[in-house]
Amino acid sequence: MLLSQYRHRDGRVQVVARDGSEAYDLRTDLTLYGLAMLAIERETTLRELIPSLGLGAAVDLGVLAGDGRLLPPVTHPDPAHLHLTGTGLTHLGSASTRSAMHAADAASETDSMRMFRMGVEGGKPANGSAGVQPEWFYKGNGAALVAPGAPLVSPAFGQDGGEEPEIAGLYVVAPDGTPHRVGFALANEFSDHVTERQNYLYLAHSKLRPCAIGPELLVGDLPDSVEGVSRIRRGDGTIFEKPFLSGEANMSHSIANLEHHHFKYDLFRQPGDVHVHMFGTATLSFADGVETRDGDMFEIEAAPFGLPLRNPLRQAPLGRPEPLTEVRAL
Repeated sequence: MLLSQYRHRDGRVQVVARDGSEAYDLRTDLTLYGLAMLAIERETTLRELIPSLGLGAAVDLGVLAGDGRLLPPVTHPDPAHLHLTGTGLTHLGSASTRSAMHAADAASETDSMRMFRMGVEGGKPANGSAGVQPEWFYKGNGAALVAPGAPLVSPAFGQDGGEEPEIAGLYVVAPDGTPHRVGFALANEFSDHVTERQNYLYLAHSKLRPCAIGPELLVGDLPDSVEGVSRIRRGDGTIFEKPFLSGEANMSHSIANLEHHHFKYDLFRQPGDVHVHMFGTATLSFADGVETRDGDMFEIEAAPFGLPLRNPLRQAPLGRPEPLTEVRAL
């Protein structure tokens, strides 16, 4: 089952369910966040709750995408209570690119490569216990979450705006503090790789950028292997196209291990909060020497997730020298 959200022309948010090729409005005024919290309250699952709501009119998600009316599949009424986070060096093959970006010299093993080896050796514990910690980063709150089709804006001080095709887990936290996974979605974990390459300690700065998820949410288990394609279109042409692999068969960490090391912190188990946690990638156009430009269209697709995730790049006007942000004393 795939779920998505769009905005009616009068501003109301509508949840859509798709099982196969046909998509239908659900007979509810609740958002997907509201439905998730209702499922928790009733101690049931979305798969059990959705059929009880009934189906309304058929909708064409492609037309809605073209009209710019699709929304991220899960949002929060207060964007400050939606957390965007992620992990890196979690996929087999992801170490070589990052290690090359951070290498001091060819003879030494980088911190990135060491982190990757730790994941390969201990990221999938077989006994149900916690495995080794992954790399972790913070991207922002709901203010940084961009709808499918909306621009991903690289700030004026940014050095690069590059895509990262990933799968994200979407979660809501129950009133008792228990995290509940709503489902999985495609994600473009948009980052500044030039800034990161200057010094790996700039990783935190490079991640403070917008990101996009969706358009559709996969309810249920993530396939063991996910095969997708990442593209960059420029004008009428395609300047980059490459497959990406995800799912646990292609990862050095289990999903359960990544989830544990995020939600083990009390900070991330606050009742009612929404979490979008991105699981990493091994495919970057930056690694192939692609330099993105204003107006490029990022396109990420994978069969289990329905519609592709498309977002154009927008480069904010460059300011040189970088103006100092004013802070006023009270």
